[in-house]
Amino acid sequence: MISDEPYFQVRLARDEIDLLAAQRLRYRVFVEELGGTGELVDHEARLERDEFDPVFEHLVLIDSRRDSAALDHVVGVYRLLTGEAAARFGRFYSEGEYDLAPLKRAGRRMVELGRSCVHAEYRGGTAMFHLWNGLADFVLQREIEIMFGVASFHGTDVEALKMPLSYLHHYHLAPGALRVRTQASHFQSMDLVPKDQVDRRAAMLGTPALIKAYLRLGGFVGEGAFIDRPFNTTDVCLLMDTAAMSERHKGFYTRKFEARA
Repeated sequence: MISDEPYFQVRLARDEIDLLAAQRLRYRVFVEELGGTGELVDHEARLERDEFDPVFEHLVLIDSRRDSAALDHVVGVYRLLTGEAAARFGRFYSEGEYDLAPLKRAGRRMVELGRSCVHAEYRGGTAMFHLWNGLADFVLQREIEIMFGVASFHGTDVEALKMPLSYLHHYHLAPGALRVRTQASHFQSMDLVPKDQVDRRAAMLGTPALIKAYLRLGGFVGEGAFIDRPFNTTDVCLLMDTAAMSERHKGFYTRKFEARA
């Protein structure tokens, strides 16, 4: 990877130190910043962890200028779970929120994305571009056809989120063959505002940058949202069919990162 930021490195976590540093970053973002929690969160050690960590692969963005001994060197992270690994473990993380039967019936090579976050000091710069380039390499090397995973809006007040959720429902719903649906016992409709009353500008202002980025790449959402009260989020399931992407969007998977001037 050619870059004028040689202190950055993107790779899969190699050892326990990398994993702990990823969990420390997740704690900073999901617990300290966003107010989330979970059964396996270690507040004393400041580690955000769950039962899936041992089976996911962890794509990490390393800043070599930071102290690995202090678990400070990971400044960006993605969790990745291939279909093969999920089959061995018994399920995907998202199955706690969504019925993934349509994806499983498709019989295509998949990877589930999750726990994506970037250190506060690196937001707005090139960190996410480095991570996405690493993700692109992973997709190409593993011959992945479908990427999916839950993405979150901060907070659980559906009324406050009705415009962006309705926009996603009316304009970015996944095609029927891939349309996963929130588990029936937790189904939260996203059809909250009639299509002709959706304010696109307000919807976009209320949509997290990561979700907007996936939409620009041709992403879709499943049907219904999931209210995750312990994590203090409202979740949607994002899906990307790499085979159906336009040539413009496919450029993301074939170009290498070029540092911006």
